[in-house]
Amino acid sequence: MDEITIRFLESEYGEEIEAPVLIEGLPGIGHVGKLVAEHMIRELGAVKVAEIESIFFPPQVIIEENGCVRLANNEVFYYQGDDRRYLFLVGDYQSTSAEGHYLLSDAYLDIAEQMGVSRIYTLGGYGVGHLVEEPRVLGAVNNPGLRDQVHSAGVMISSDEPGGGIIGAAGLLLGMGSQRGMEGICLMGETSGYLVDPKSAASVLRVLTTLLGIEIDPTQLQQRGAEMEHMVQKLIDGERITQDDELRYFV
Repeated sequence: MDEITIRFLESEYGEEIEAPVLIEGLPGIGHVGKLVAEHMIRELGAVKVAEIESIFFPPQVIIEENGCVRLANNEVFYYQGDDRRYLFLVGDYQSTSAEGHYLLSDAYLDIAEQMGVSRIYTLGGYGVGHLVEEPRVLGAVNNPGLRDQVHSAGVMISSDEPGGGIIGAAGLLLGMGSQRGMEGICLMGETSGYLVDPKSAASVLRVLTTLLGIEIDPTQLQQRGAEMEHMVQKLIDGERITQDDELRYFV
C-alpha cells in the first residue's frame, strides 16, 4: 500500500471539475468543522468525487451499518450551483503522525490546485475546557488583506487565541496553501472540547455562510445543539441518560 492513495470517482460532472473554494472539515476538537462541512454537503446535495486512503490514518477499519468493513479514508465532495462551486474535504481521521500531517496536507493541496482552488476555508473547534453558553468564532488568515473581511463577518482575530497555534490540516492548509498562492481563512468555534458540539458548529456555519454569501438552513444543527444541552444538563443534575437520549454526540 502506498503512503497516500488518491482515487478519483466517476460522477455526473465527468473530469471537468473546477471550484475556486475548498472547505475543510476533518475531525477535530468538538468535531465542529466536521459537523459544519457534512451539514453543508447534505443541504447542498454535494457529490463525492474522490477518496483518500493512507498509512498515516489509524490502523483500523470502519464497520458500516450493514456489518461490512472498509478502510478508513477521507473524501472530497463537489457542489456546483448556478453561480457557485465548492469542494469539501471531510472524512474519518487526521494523521497519527507529524510527518503524515504534512504529507497529507500536501496531497490535499495537490487536489485543490488541480481543481482550480484559490481560497481555502478550514474549520475547527477551539477548546476552552468549560461549557460555553454563546460560542465565539475565532479566526486566522494567511493574508493580511483578509482580516477586515473576516472581522466584519463577526470573527475574533487575536494573536493570543489559540495560544498553541492551529494544529493539523486546519493550520497546515493555510500555511502550505500560502506557498502555492492560495488565500486561506481558518474559522474556529469556541467549545468545551469534551463533547461533540453542534451548537458551536452552528456558530461557525453562520459565519462561513456570511463570508460565502449563501444561505444554508441551520435548523438541524440548532436542534442537535439543543439536544446536547439537554443531555449535559441532565448530567449536571445527576440524572441518568437513557436509551431515549441521543448518545452519538458524545466522544
